[in-house]
Amino acid sequence: MSQWTSTVGARQLAHLLQSQRVQPPSGPSAARSRRTPAYRSLAEGVRLLVLEGRLPVAARLPAERELAAALSVSRTTVAAAFEALRADGFLQSRRGSGSWTAVPAGRPLPTRGLTPLPPETAGTVIDLGHAALPAPEPLLTRSFREALNALPSSAHTHGDFPAGLPALRQVLADRYTARGVPTMPEQIMVTTGAMGAAAAICRMFTPRGERVAVEHPSYANVLQLMRDAGARLVPVAMAEGLSGWDLAAWRRVLRDAAPRMAYVVADFHNPTGALAGENQRRQLVSAARSAGTVLVVDETMADLALDVPPDLPLPGPVCAHDAAGSTVVTLGSVSKTFWAGMRIGWVRAAPEIIRRLVAARAYADLGSPVLEQLAVTWLMTGGGWEEAVALRREQVRDQRDRLVAALRTHLPDWEFEVPHGGLTLWARTGGLSGSRVADAAEQLGVRVPSGPRFGVDGAFEGYIRLPFTVSAPVAEEAVTRLATAARLVAEGTGTASLDTPSSYIA
Repeated sequence: MSQWTSTVGARQLAHLLQSQRVQPPSGPSAARSRRTPAYRSLAEGVRLLVLEGRLPVAARLPAERELAAALSVSRTTVAAAFEALRADGFLQSRRGSGSWTAVPAGRPLPTRGLTPLPPETAGTVIDLGHAALPAPEPLLTRSFREALNALPSSAHTHGDFPAGLPALRQVLADRYTARGVPTMPEQIMVTTGAMGAAAAICRMFTPRGERVAVEHPSYANVLQLMRDAGARLVPVAMAEGLSGWDLAAWRRVLRDAAPRMAYVVADFHNPTGALAGENQRRQLVSAARSAGTVLVVDETMADLALDVPPDLPLPGPVCAHDAAGSTVVTLGSVSKTFWAGMRIGWVRAAPEIIRRLVAARAYADLGSPVLEQLAVTWLMTGGGWEEAVALRREQVRDQRDRLVAALRTHLPDWEFEVPHGGLTLWARTGGLSGSRVADAAEQLGVRVPSGPRFGVDGAFEGYIRLPFTVSAPVAEEAVTRLATAARLVAEGTGTASLDTPSSYIA
């Protein structure tokens, strides 16, 4: 019986490895880097691909001769690299069966998503892997107390509400209407978070093999959801800086690739923080309509405007440009603005799409928790939602500014633009491999996601994403450690040689 579950070709592995080479080092660090044996660099590259989940565990690797030819190195170099990987527990081999990737005993399996670390790691690891904030108290506790008071009327029913509680559907419809987009409750389905909404929409519109156009970079967890669903991702490069979408590129892709669906984050894009303008929204909806493409718009960051300039008024919802309601499907959630633990999201779409989504829900999760829906209903009907949004904006603005100041002090050669909203900053790592910086940083007690998690086919190796969701002292300590990690990578050390700190400033 084979020990491997998938196969990686020599060309594919060579492409993944070569994507890690961002910019050749120069100066004193170049000499140190050149002293690193070729086999060790190759082994380190494969190890990083496994740890990032870009190379699956139990994937059969190409034969030594094939990989040597694809990389233009000697077979001896590949053999020595494989031996080093076996010694470190990242490769297993059997005569006649070849070699396949593995993880050392006791180490958790890697994931390509942005799974948060367990709370018990607090105090030993600074987790910048996910962009989420602690709950705003006492509003969270108050909302659940009010929900318990309202529970009896729902408790006398069967408790299954596949479309969501009628009261919450009405509240959400009213909020869209107040934003200038007349909406009926029949156009709303409440979901288990925005990811639940995205999963339901993918099941409906993207059967295996369908093309999906995505911003490049884009939100890592949704990209992985689509990969797992068998979608063929068609990347569309973002415009430079924070100016939103490259409309010429979008029109070209929609016309030539004719994707069944497109996924975009128009409001404070994750990971770049870009904000698409009103005219861009209008043009993209028009282009999608002409191509027959369903445009899925993720609005989870829409409430987190921090300091949008007066000459750049906040644009309205993308769905405002879809008068017929046949092109745009909108996702929303309380997780970024209020608390991820609430797990309440929603879909706004044409009534017939909502009916199909609700019918399909019988084979998924049946519905979202009633108590959480009651809590969100209370919050959004004058119970404290606007207060929570105002508190969030003040908190996040300060945390962003302190993170930016720390980066400019400790990593002055890193390039980034300060976003006007959202929760994330997209930084170019001064010509270094983001994967190697992230690996070294983890050994120093900081967990950050590298750029390729947000891209297709190994793109964005020279970037990392930094959320401004931790307190200022913690952010400053994290950047200090990132600077140490970057120095180690630039010197050719490859991995951190310092002891992991046992604690940090809370």
